[in-house]
Amino acid sequence: MICAVYKSRRKADTYLFIRQKDKFDDVPSALLAVFGPPQLVMLLPLDKRQHLGLADIAKVKAELEQNGYYLQLPPPPVNLLQELLAQRGVDAETD
Repeated sequence: MICAVYKSRRKADTYLFIRQKDKFDDVPSALLAVFGPPQLVMLLPLDKRQHLGLADIAKVKAELEQNGYYLQLPPPPVNLLQELLAQRGVDAETD
C-alpha cells in the first residue's frame, strides 16, 4: 500500500495520510477547512515499512482502509512545571 502524506500549512506538525495522491474525497470537508491547503510531503510505501516516526503504522493502515485517511496530530506539549513538581513529590493540585 502506497499512501500520500501532506502537511498542514496552518497547523504545525500536523499531517494527513490519504490512499491516493491528490484524492481527498474521503476526507471530511470540515477537516480540510481546518487543515488548510495541503502540501505534499511524500509518497510513502507502507508495506515496506515496519514503523513510522510518531504514528503507529498498524493504526495508519487500518484508518486508511476504514476511513480513507489518517490524521497525525502533534504530541501534546510537555508541562515542565508539573513534571518537576511530580519529581519532587509535590501535589500541584493542593499547593
